[in-house]
Amino acid sequence: MNPLLILAVFISYSALLFLIAGITGRRSTNDTYFTGNRNSPWYIVAYGMIGASLSGVTFISIPGEVGASGFSYMVLVLGYLLGYAFIAQVLLPVYYGRKLTSIYTYLEQRFGPYTYKTGASFFILSRSIGSSFRVFLVVNVLQIFVFDNWGIPFAVNVALFMGLILLYTFRGGIKTVVWTDTLQTTFMLAAVIVSVTIISRDMEMSLGALINQVSESDFSRMFFSEINDKRFYLKQFFSGAFIAVVMTGLDQDMMQKNLTCRNLKDAKKNIYLMSWSLVPVNLLFLFLGALLYLYVQKMGIAMPLRSDDLFPLIALKHHGTLAGLVFLIGLVAAAYSSADGSLTALTTSFSIDILGLGNKSNLSDRKKVNIRMIVHLCFAVFLTGLVVLFRSISDQSVITKLFTIAGYTYGPLLGLYAFGLFTKRDVVDRYVPLIALVSPVLSYILSVNSIHWFNGYRFGFELLIFNGLITYIGLLIISDRRKYRNANPEAEIK
Repeated sequence: MNPLLILAVFISYSALLFLIAGITGRRSTNDTYFTGNRNSPWYIVAYGMIGASLSGVTFISIPGEVGASGFSYMVLVLGYLLGYAFIAQVLLPVYYGRKLTSIYTYLEQRFGPYTYKTGASFFILSRSIGSSFRVFLVVNVLQIFVFDNWGIPFAVNVALFMGLILLYTFRGGIKTVVWTDTLQTTFMLAAVIVSVTIISRDMEMSLGALINQVSESDFSRMFFSEINDKRFYLKQFFSGAFIAVVMTGLDQDMMQKNLTCRNLKDAKKNIYLMSWSLVPVNLLFLFLGALLYLYVQKMGIAMPLRSDDLFPLIALKHHGTLAGLVFLIGLVAAAYSSADGSLTALTTSFSIDILGLGNKSNLSDRKKVNIRMIVHLCFAVFLTGLVVLFRSISDQSVITKLFTIAGYTYGPLLGLYAFGLFTKRDVVDRYVPLIALVSPVLSYILSVNSIHWFNGYRFGFELLIFNGLITYIGLLIISDRRKYRNANPEAEIK
């Protein structure tokens, strides 16, 4: 495709986002930025969260992973349902019962300031790394197909992209993000449907025939029964449940959107609709991945060096202008959604959890807004640097890297919340940061040596569970049953 046409798509979509930001940012306050005034329609939040849950990782990396892992990712998605049910029935009542803006405030109420800062810091680390992965994945495609043609450095591309996000989220914050996420969901799904339609045409096969061909191929294999395989189905299922809990239920980015709903009942409806919708949507992406591999085999197209480049290559080089345009809009939408929600959530967490700009702050509203804007700008610069850095080390599928990093950084959060919700014990608060730091280190040692120590067993995504367990045991060691901190007993698990 012509680079100018690609750039025009990017600019047009950006203009649409600024229009939405202008509407949603009217008469905005700090409360609007952080909570969306808690009046978002639950079905709008649910639809937008489908796209936010998928992001650029699913859009590009999941279809490419089919070549190596078949449909085994689908078992992970089925595990999500268990995790999302836990979020709806356990976590949301706690968050709404305590009227939280930042979900990590729970840790302060339950344990104390050291635990609170530790939990927020691990989120900031986790979300910063995860967002840089997601943004890199999609911005890199723009670099390859547009900016490389003009000799523009990757760093300039990323800075331009992050600058636009900075501008349109500056005022409306999470209220703007909730509505712009709906665009991402729409265009991502449209891109997949268009691609499947064109492959059906080019291969001269009906949709039913394509489904039969995929089901008869090795690409459709979903269940792997070898316990030492990273794709072992029980590993995948339970890992999916815990990944959903930590990467949605314990993640300020995803929960901040959920907490903009009007009440707990609406928030639960949002979670259940979104979670069940992810099953057919992810199946559609895996189906597309299998079709892409069958397509390149039949058409004699050379496979790219990286599996993440397969979908962009076919959409932009072999499917014509219409498919390329729809793909690009979906790509740009995924890129924006990967970064805008994260930028807003990181700003929220740092402002409230680290700087203490919540309702208890004695600063004037104007001062709070000024500080929040400075934090917003600093995180935009920080994420830009991470994305540029990540390009130099991107040597494997982003989906694999993303969940591997999550296993180390979200594990302590899993242990902290599990201990807080399911025990009546308090901890020596000042020792919690040490426990949270030691846990990922021990998990890494366990992962590196598992083949030798456990008869060939290789850890996959389930490393997250063991990381959380190590944190839980560490908290148990420094706990005392005679003490129990709970600022809001009626919101706690009985």
